[in-house]
Amino acid sequence: MASVAMMLSPMWASRKVKFAAETPPPEILLDGGRKLSWERSFNSEFEVKPDRGFWNKLVDVIAGEPQFRSLVRPYSVVTDSRGRIIVTDPGAAGVHIFDFAQHKYKFIERKKDKDAMLTPQCVAVDAHDNIYVTDSDAGKIFVFEPSGKYQRVIGSLRGHEGYFKRPTGIAVDSAAQRIYVTDTLRNKVLMLDMQGKVLQAIGKRGQVEGEFNFPTELRLDGQNLLVVDAMNFRVQVFDRAGAFQYAIGKIGDRTGAMFRPKAVGVDSEGDLYVVDALYGVVQVFNRQGQLLYHFGSEGTHPGEFQLPAGMNIDHDDRIFVVDSFNRRVQVFHYFGLKAPGREGMK
Repeated sequence: MASVAMMLSPMWASRKVKFAAETPPPEILLDGGRKLSWERSFNSEFEVKPDRGFWNKLVDVIAGEPQFRSLVRPYSVVTDSRGRIIVTDPGAAGVHIFDFAQHKYKFIERKKDKDAMLTPQCVAVDAHDNIYVTDSDAGKIFVFEPSGKYQRVIGSLRGHEGYFKRPTGIAVDSAAQRIYVTDTLRNKVLMLDMQGKVLQAIGKRGQVEGEFNFPTELRLDGQNLLVVDAMNFRVQVFDRAGAFQYAIGKIGDRTGAMFRPKAVGVDSEGDLYVVDALYGVVQVFNRQGQLLYHFGSEGTHPGEFQLPAGMNIDHDDRIFVVDSFNRRVQVFHYFGLKAPGREGMK
């Protein structure tokens, strides 16, 4: 009966995706010896620790194989200083921590408290690898220690309702002791101190420079704050004080335009990567808004996406893309010249 109950739970009753054999897609060769390669994909706890040893396998024969957690409806991803990959999963109401180097996995959830985590949306880490998770339904920000232990909640009001209307994107500036969070339904980016006090509100509803129409993901890069202005079909770039710098993108149905931008990242050469969920692609722009190249298409094969969502680019130019409807994270690797601020064509 316990097995039946587990099978009927949302975690295990979710749609199963059948993937083609993982034959890597061709490398994308760019000028100057640059290139983009597909490395791998992953979607379950099992892949972190596939070799379970003789005695564990013997127990499996007697008691049956254990149930490994898998991604259900992943949304956002970040990597920490240890190389761990942290993925929010609204479909599982929790957060996955994949540590491939140490062959460890942890799942964070918080169900039985008045400040329960309902729909974890976006994730960020600070300089000490503490984990910050926005909850779009609870209207709060949950903070966990690197181990996954609950630390505190930001934005919980009396009665335990959340202060934020729809918190989504989040980034932490540890040096300045600031937290940036997009409140999508308020059409603002809020700058907080580390205790959650609102220090500044950036933007308002509108279409001109510095205004938003349902902002979602955001990313800190150097002195810049990048915001996905979803329903204005663009990415806006501000300095950390909230002053508008420039924007890229426009609505359209052709390559180089945006229709459903979901996430943004920046590589070591200063170029911007934008995930577009409708087209199932990642488009790469320079700072003048010129399209340099794109990768991906709709599908289930390696290098293909179905409703891609979050993205993170680490210090080694590994690109982690949450392939949400395919219930996996795909990993690419950009090999460039590592010349910060480059603005030429690839």
